[in-house]
Amino acid sequence: MAPGARPRPRLLLAVWTLAALARRGSGEAGDGGWQRRGPGAPAALAEEQRCAVERRADLSYSEFVQHYAFSRPVILQGLTDNSRFRALCSRERLLASFGDSVVRLSTANTYSYRKGELPHPAAQLASILQAASAGPHQPLPAVDLPFQEYVEHLLHPQDPTSLGNNTLYFFGDNNFSEWASLFQHYSPPPFSLLGTTTAYSFGIAGAGSGVPFHWHGPGFSEVIYGRKRWFLYPPEKTPEFHPNKTTLTWLQDTYPTLAPSVRPLECTVQAGEVLYFPDRWWHATLNLDTSVFISTFLG
Repeated sequence: MAPGARPRPRLLLAVWTLAALARRGSGEAGDGGWQRRGPGAPAALAEEQRCAVERRADLSYSEFVQHYAFSRPVILQGLTDNSRFRALCSRERLLASFGDSVVRLSTANTYSYRKGELPHPAAQLASILQAASAGPHQPLPAVDLPFQEYVEHLLHPQDPTSLGNNTLYFFGDNNFSEWASLFQHYSPPPFSLLGTTTAYSFGIAGAGSGVPFHWHGPGFSEVIYGRKRWFLYPPEKTPEFHPNKTTLTWLQDTYPTLAPSVRPLECTVQAGEVLYFPDRWWHATLNLDTSVFISTFLG
């Protein structure tokens, strides 16, 4: 290849596809140890019948700005190499490096993330488990607790009967200064918007979890392990949803009643792919597996 020449688009896509297939077929190493196996493992959640979001492996910055940055979502493939970051995000390595780090859990509803502190992590965990056993309508307490406690006791498939404010998961609004040694290995998408700065939000959540419809500024979301199904509407189309019902409930109860003309754009983002969403686009997410993901918000 001549100096300065860009790789051919088909070659980029072929290399990315082969790498993705290798990751999926490599057993325990392929899922980072995050997926449950054997009796009691959750049933697989389905992907959409047809992805309505364009995938691009050959996107230039000028094309990104002209066709996507301000107008529609796009899924980026193969623009960065985060294999090192991915290896560091395996279950074993994260627990070894950050098991004692205190993380803040978010409630999975639209309008607010309930935060707070209780006197001791053990007391918080006991309070959570007690509330969970009391039934789906008993609100969970706000919680900060060690990362290992979250992974070992709270990282489980979504209960279809739980409301959003009864569902806690690890994503956003965390002080990640002590995780800097991990984030220094992450390569964000090579595109930015004039006048914005970037901020990371790292998350790990169980199968069936997600956040109901909401909107904010533009950003990128990369799946490191697992799969994340996205539902998107442009700013002028307000979706039909209840802000305190989970995405899983919405998919089961509301989605089947929608006429094809009013259904959202949707697509499942696979490990190694990055979805870009423009400013003020409504979006809801559903983790089809236990998923590790990182978002780069442009604020």
